[in-house]
This record gives sequence, C-alpha cells and structure tokens, in this order.
Amino acid sequence: MKIGRFRIGLQITITFMVLTVVAVALLALYAMISIQISNYTRNGLEQRAAGIARTVSCSPTIRSALSPGGNPAIAQPYAEDVRQANDIQFVVVIDMKGIRLSHPDPSRIGERFIGGDEQPVLRGEETISTATGSLGRSVRAFSPIYGEDGQQIGAVAVGLPIGSIQDAIGQNMGLLYGAILIGGLSGAIGAVLLARRFKQMMFGMEPHEIARVLEERSAMLQSAKEGILAVDRELHITLMNAEAKRMIGETANSPESDFRSLIRMDRVVSAGEPICDLEVETGGAALLVNVVPIHIEGRIEGAMATFRDKTEIVLLSERLSGISLYAEALRAQTHEFMNKLHIIMGLNHMKRYDRLSSYLQEVVPSLQIEAGVVTNQVKDPVMTGFLLGKLSRLRETGVRLTVDEQGILPEAAQPSISRELVTIVGNLLENAIEAPRREGVSKEVYLGFRHQDDRLVIQVRDNGTGISVESLDNMYEQGYSTKGDDRGIGLYLVRRSTERLGGSVWFHRETGEFHGARFTVELPYRTEKEEEP
Repeated sequence: MKIGRFRIGLQITITFMVLTVVAVALLALYAMISIQISNYTRNGLEQRAAGIARTVSCSPTIRSALSPGGNPAIAQPYAEDVRQANDIQFVVVIDMKGIRLSHPDPSRIGERFIGGDEQPVLRGEETISTATGSLGRSVRAFSPIYGEDGQQIGAVAVGLPIGSIQDAIGQNMGLLYGAILIGGLSGAIGAVLLARRFKQMMFGMEPHEIARVLEERSAMLQSAKEGILAVDRELHITLMNAEAKRMIGETANSPESDFRSLIRMDRVVSAGEPICDLEVETGGAALLVNVVPIHIEGRIEGAMATFRDKTEIVLLSERLSGISLYAEALRAQTHEFMNKLHIIMGLNHMKRYDRLSSYLQEVVPSLQIEAGVVTNQVKDPVMTGFLLGKLSRLRETGVRLTVDEQGILPEAAQPSISRELVTIVGNLLENAIEAPRREGVSKEVYLGFRHQDDRLVIQVRDNGTGISVESLDNMYEQGYSTKGDDRGIGLYLVRRSTERLGGSVWFHRETGEFHGARFTVELPYRTEKEEEP
C-alpha cells in the first residue's frame, strides 16, 4: 500500500486491515448485544415490578383496607414491608379517586397520585410506564385491586428508580466490555501472526517486488527463443510461452496428438527422472526436447519442458562442423605438406636431384588425381567440399578412399537435401573409418553414387571386421553403441535423415575382398536442372 511518497510494507498493511475488520466486527457486535442487554435488563426489572404489583393487589390486607367499612390505615404498614423486602423505590396503594393510602413518605398519604399515568389502571388495565412523581423519575408497574364482589376498588403502583435500572444495565454491560477486550486482543495477535505468515509465504517480498518479479519472469519467458511448457501433477498446462504456441500451436491440448505424452511428460511426473535431448516430430517440425520434474518441498508437483526447432540446431551444427572440417583439413594438409617439404629439403641437401625430380613427379599427380576424381564425380558443391576435407583426414589416418568413377552425384534441387546428404554420407564414412581393422589388411573405404530416374543410391562399404549379429537389431537406436559411452548417434542420424527425405537404408554383410560392412541408401533425388521447368 502506498500513501503519498511513502510505501507501507505488506506486513503492516495486512495487520492494519485485519485489525480494522476486527474492530468493525466488534463494534457491530457491541451495538447489537448492548441493545439486547439493555432491553433484557429493563424488561426483567419491569416484569419484576409488575409481579410485585400483582402480588400486592391480591393481598387480603390491601383488599380489606379498600373495602367499604375497611380501615385504610392498615395499607401503609403492609406496603412498607413489601417495599423494604423487595428493595424497591415505592409501593403506593390508591383508591378509585387516585388518593394515596400508602407512601414511603407518610406525610404524602391522602394526597393525589402524581404522574398522570394512573388513569389506565383505574379503568382496570395493567400497565407499565415511565413518569416523574414525588420521588423523581421512575418506572412504574400498575395493577388493579378487586373486591370480593369483583368490582374494582383501587390500584397499586410499584416503582423502580431509573438510576437502578441504569446501574443494572451497566453491570451486565461490564461482561460485554470484557468479552470485547479479549476479542480485540485476540484479533490483534491473530493479525500480527497472519501478516507474518503471509510475509513468509511470499519469501519476504513486498507486493511491488512480487509484481516486478512476475513482470520480469513473463518478459523473460516470452522473449526466450526456446518453447517452454509446464504442467501440474494432472498434466494440466500451467504455462506456455509465445514460442511454444508458435511451434506446437493447439497440438499441446489436442487429443489426437497429445504433445505432453509425445514428449513423455507423464513419465517424468510419475518417475521424477529428467529426459534430455529427446527428438520428436510434430506438425511437420523436428524438435529437440528436454523435460525436468518440478520439485516443491520435496514433492513432484509437475514437469517443465523446453524445446527448440531441430533445424536451427542442425544449421548451427553444420556451420560448426564445416569450420571444424575446414580447420582439420588445413591441419592435415599442413602436416602432410611439412612432411613432403622435409623430404624435398633432405633430397636437396644430399644433392640427389634425380631422386628429387622423380619424387615430385609422383607426389603432385597423386594429389591432383584424388581431388580430380571427387570434383568430376560429385557435382554438388556442398558434398564436394565435404569430401575434399575428408580426403585429408583419410590420408592422415592411413585409410584409402575409393570413389566410384562410374557414378555421378548431380547438384540437388534444394539446399536442404544437400545438408541431409552430408549428414548421411558423413556419418557412414565416419563409421567406416572407425570400424575395427582386420589384421594384416590395410583399411579401405568405398563410396559410390548412382542417380537414375529421380532416384539416388548411395553405397558405403569398408573392409573391417563388420557388425556383430547381436547389434543388428539395435544399431539404429539413439545412444546404442559398442564403442563406449556418449556414442551411438551416427546411424540414428543416418536413418532419420533418410526417412525425412522419403528413402530407406539397408545393411549388408560383405564377403570376399571387402569382408566388412556395406550400407546402401536409396532415396528420391531431384536435380537442379530438373527443377527449372
């Protein structure tokens, strides 16, 4: 709460508001109960006075004093005895003319009753009224007196001073004051404890600080390039930022393709184990997903998924791979060039010019032949650059690469196809290079392309030890590898890229000279020239 330039803390605000509510409630309670107490107390005293008046009116002594031939003087002692016994202000007996037969002040006996409120009782009515008489203002209860023949012969008035009624009300109100005081103290203590608890629940932050944090959180989530999706224990979506809506739209809640089950959020909520780098396809887009459980006070209360378009990651990976391959090729060429340069310097130092001449004639054409075969057979510039970089690494590792001179790889109609081909050929070549060697046999790798009738066949084989029968069923699964941890991604990427292009991949066990592994990939392939019309 803010007053002028001053900001009041949350704890003080809550305490003040709760105290205000408690005060208003206690005031309302006081008003209602005080009225009830006043009414009950007054009514009780009035009924007590009426009961005394009714009792006196039925007394034989009083009837005898008012009866014809009776002694009026006997009314005074009886009335005084009743007044003193009940501790009331007065008991006055009057006849039908309103003349007093009794009075606390004997000198007023025989005088007319004062107040003007005695007329109804002289007509036979029992009444209760407030009037001012010779003893001051008082509450009076009147009751008629009847003779033996049933005729009214007089009346009796019993009075209570107004002050005594107020004193009785005040005594009863004392209990109410005590109850209100206890309630106020309890409300104040409760307000302080409640405000402190609220403060703890909000981690000691003020409302304006919480508002700022929420605004910053919202801005951060909406500006994130990754899609963010959060669910509770029942898998109800609690958070979805703008990027998530753009990438998956309404499919997150679609019963036909439940995105939450697709990325295994139900499994994360139930098991509490995170899922990292999960690749899924939805709405024609490939996503890379990470899902983690949300823990609150040691309990799993939901899960949060972050995902990004795999295409962006692939493009970045290809850029980094291209730079890495380029640097690796330069390093290999530099190393190879330095070796050849040392040989040339040695032959020149020994003045073996004839041997130097023949060496140069052997080296220069072999390099030109390797590069010439690649550039002649592979027309796609992306794949050409990739294979030229691979040649340097193959020479450094002592592996011989043979490119089929009978096949041609024309340039693809779309750049995306070239990127997928680099993924397919690159991973197959890497597997062939890393395949275990057979003893006494130099490592060789064969690469061939066949393009005909808008179909492209790629073949990669090596003369290593091949793939065991036990691994055939699982070799395309992500993470499965016989080479150690953090491997098993190459063949998975090959199959995924092949299926994305609408093709197929097969494995064959080679026999004979190439006693190793052979992979064949067949896929639709339109060239740039075919796409022009």
